[in-house]
Amino acid sequence: MENSTQIFGIRAVIEAINAKKAIDKVFIQKGLQGELSHELEALLRKEGINNSYVPVEKLNRLTKNNHQGVVAQISPIAFYDLEDLVLNVIESGKTPLFLLLDQLSDVRNFGAIIRTAECTGVDGIIIQKSGSAPVNGDTIKTSAGAVFKIPICKVDHIKDAMFLLQVSGIKVIAATEKTENTLYDVSFKEPCAIIMGSEGRGINPSVLKLVDAKAKLPLLGEIESLNVSVACGAFLYEAIRQRR
Repeated sequence: MENSTQIFGIRAVIEAINAKKAIDKVFIQKGLQGELSHELEALLRKEGINNSYVPVEKLNRLTKNNHQGVVAQISPIAFYDLEDLVLNVIESGKTPLFLLLDQLSDVRNFGAIIRTAECTGVDGIIIQKSGSAPVNGDTIKTSAGAVFKIPICKVDHIKDAMFLLQVSGIKVIAATEKTENTLYDVSFKEPCAIIMGSEGRGINPSVLKLVDAKAKLPLLGEIESLNVSVACGAFLYEAIRQRR
């Protein structure tokens, strides 16, 4: 990470959080003690900011500055307010197409999905504050710069985003193998949002219970699943095909 995308030092990170800076993740040295570190940890919990405890060697690789046991990654983009974005898309007269990512954690998959979403005219990508891949240098590179061209929203919980979409008349469709329907059996013609799960777990079962429809990709070989970014591309292009 470049220095322009980092904050280091406990007090500096606390002040950045209080100033509502777009912080993707905070790395904290294992075993860090003291009043300020406890204040930081409480603030991270309150704000739902991604964080992990790492050896000091990891922090030393991130920055050569005096980090005091804490380094934060700042997002290079400004995140959109979901409610405002949904309202703007609906008022534009378009048929909304959103993408929800349920704690997708790999930055390269995230970047590839952003690139495909931008190419397919997705109106916005919605991620959860905790457990999601950060927008960092690898994300930007893999997205081929698309991260600067498509709205991305961060929400406290994916379920909250789903409720907002649904009350706005936008159907939520889950990409999951836990159904008999293929993506060719489901209509993407009306306003909809496609939800993709994480690389290992897929869509959280509690989230899956709340969707309006489920669809899977037909797999004819011996491998049981596709990479999530590839699967996402197949779903988005099927939406395009149906809407033509």
